[in-house]
Amino acid sequence: MVPATPRPVRKTKMSEVLPSVIEAIGATPLVRLDRITSGLNGTLLAKLEYLNPGGSKKDRAAMGVIEEAEASGLLRPGQPVVELTSGNMGTGLAIVCTVKGYPFIAVMSKGNSPERARMMAALGAEVVLVDQLPGSVPGQVSGGDLELVEAKAREITQIRSAFRADQFHRDGNWLAHYRGTGQELWQQTDGAIDGFVDFLGSGGTYTGVTKALKEHNPDVRCFVAEPDGAAVVAGQPLTDPQHPIQGGGYAMGDLDFLKDVPIDGFVQVTGDEARLAARQLATREGIFGGFSSGANLAAAMKLLEGEMRGKTLAIVVCDSGLKYLSTDLWAEA
Repeated sequence: MVPATPRPVRKTKMSEVLPSVIEAIGATPLVRLDRITSGLNGTLLAKLEYLNPGGSKKDRAAMGVIEEAEASGLLRPGQPVVELTSGNMGTGLAIVCTVKGYPFIAVMSKGNSPERARMMAALGAEVVLVDQLPGSVPGQVSGGDLELVEAKAREITQIRSAFRADQFHRDGNWLAHYRGTGQELWQQTDGAIDGFVDFLGSGGTYTGVTKALKEHNPDVRCFVAEPDGAAVVAGQPLTDPQHPIQGGGYAMGDLDFLKDVPIDGFVQVTGDEARLAARQLATREGIFGGFSSGANLAAAMKLLEGEMRGKTLAIVVCDSGLKYLSTDLWAEA
């Protein structure tokens, strides 16, 4: 059941004076990646979600979850908010909670890049870092690592009588992309869009955008991207849970948001492919995206070289490369 509907994300204009920074969330640019697709038969479009105030698409989900909770009465004035995060949802929640007056506690694995923890703390969040499983590799957060973070988030939620933002289950997550990202993609392309591919984290972006696009045109093809060796949604065996693509690919085959949502195909990408694609995005298009943005690009290129040849395909640039400067994503840059 979908909770009460909050106000939609405003479509802002440069001439406006906004009442707060959260009104600047959404209405992000859509650009052609013609330098990367040169020589290919097809068009690739990138939605620049890293230009949101918190530097990622999760700003939308953060505002969506909080405003859904406010509208339904689940969140009381001044109540603490707790969330498990790889950094981006936490940054978005830190911004939204700061503006709206809620204390925010971010719970994150030590396997995520330290830039994210520092950014959340700078924005007023209380950051709780959780040790990885024995033998885990820093920078490679597995589903098992995430389970430890989840347990800690539940503990803190109970102790602090907090509201759990719960990005993997709150409808405000996918609804933010249904009402915002998906509608914007349709409007910005005047409906001239044939497909969309997204690297799975919580599944909120994929679900919201897919539902929006297919309502406008059921023939738009939507694809799920996962790490090679951890493509459990595609029904493949889990052989590499410790892939380097941060922010998704947690090998969770039972993502709630994907229930009853059409998936027109699956694409797998390796860590090396995602890394190379992120670097190409920067050096050839001037777009400084992160690991999952590289995964989206790598998946889209495979589709344009295959079954989506000659079509117009959209991806999301999920977050900024600034959040990965301490990782091997830019080690050779």
